[in-house]
Amino acid sequence: MNIRIALMAVSLALSVAIGFAVRGTASSGSLSKRSRPVIGLSLDTLKEARWQTDSELFKKKCEDLGADVLIQSANGDDARQINDCQSLLTNKVDVLVIVPHDSDAMAKAVKLAADAGVPTIAYDRIITHSPLDVYLSFDNVKVGRMQAQWLLEHLPNHKGRIVQVCGSKTDHNAALFKQGQDEVLKPAIDRGDVQIIWSDWADDWRPDNAKRIVDAAITKAGVNGIDAILASNDSTATGAYQCLSENGLAGKVLLTGQDADLVNCQRIIAGTQSMTIYKPLKKLATQAAEVAVKLAKGKAIVATQTVNNGQLDVPAVLGEIVAVDKDNMMLTVVADGLHAKEGVYGAAK
Repeated sequence: MNIRIALMAVSLALSVAIGFAVRGTASSGSLSKRSRPVIGLSLDTLKEARWQTDSELFKKKCEDLGADVLIQSANGDDARQINDCQSLLTNKVDVLVIVPHDSDAMAKAVKLAADAGVPTIAYDRIITHSPLDVYLSFDNVKVGRMQAQWLLEHLPNHKGRIVQVCGSKTDHNAALFKQGQDEVLKPAIDRGDVQIIWSDWADDWRPDNAKRIVDAAITKAGVNGIDAILASNDSTATGAYQCLSENGLAGKVLLTGQDADLVNCQRIIAGTQSMTIYKPLKKLATQAAEVAVKLAKGKAIVATQTVNNGQLDVPAVLGEIVAVDKDNMMLTVVADGLHAKEGVYGAAK
C-alpha cells in the first residue's frame, strides 16, 4: 500500500464527513525532464460510440489543463491491453488511466504501474484485487435498480414476463447492474407479479450476442410471451431491438438501455426503445482528466467515499445518473449537450 492510501486509511473516520485528500505522486522523476506531464489512457475498446466520446472529452480536458495524452485501445483483448499498459509505462507516462476489459485481468497492469511508481486511475469500471489509486465512475448498482424500477412502473398493472440481457461477464460493472436489477425485481418475483423467463450474459456487450439471447427467449416463450427486455446497456439494447424488429415486436415490448447512445435516443423518440440511463459522461471525463493531471503534478485530490476492490478501499468519485425516456429527453441528454436536438429528433428510427 503506497503512502497516499495509507494516509487516507488513517483519516477514514473523518473522511466520511468532510472528504479526504489523496496525494499525487509524480512518476520516476519524469516531470523534471519535460514541461508538460503525459497521461496514458488504456481503453478496452473504441468500437462503441460511448468510448469514442469519453476518450475525446478526456483528451481535450487534459490538454486544456496543460498535459498530453497517449491513447491505446485493446479491442476487447486482455493480453493486448496489458501490453498497451506496458507500452505506456515504457513511454514514461506520469499517470495511467485504465478502462479495463476484464476487471480481474487488469490487476496485473496496476501492479506494473505501482512497481514503476506511476499512479493508476480506474475509469468507469473498477479494477479488482490491485493497489489501485483512484476509481471514477457512477453508482452501478443504482443503474441496475433504476432500470428495473422503470420497467416495473411501466409494465401494465406492474406485472409481466421479462427477458434479462446482462452485460459481459468480464466487466465487473455488469455484475453490479444485475445486482441492482435483481434487488428491485425480487419482491415482484416473490409475489408472482413478474417472471424472468430468460436471463443470460452478452459477451463483450456485443449486439449480436444480445440478439442471440433474445432469439432464444422468443423461441422458448413465443412472440406473444414477452412483455419486457431488461437490457443492461444500449449496445445490448441494439441487439434486442434487432431481434424484436425481425419478429414484429419493436415498440410493443418494453426495452431498457444505458449510456444514452445517439441511435438509442433516436429509438426512444421513435418508440422502439423505452428508456436508457444517462450518465453525464462529459462530467466524468472532465473529473477524470482533472484528477489525472493533479496526480501527475503531485497535487492533492479529494474523494468523498471509497469502494472496496477486494484488496483495499479505493478513493472514489461516483457521479449522479438519471433515467431517460421520451418525456425528459430534452431536459437531460439534449440540455446537457450530449446530443443535439436535431440529431435525436430529426433521425428517429
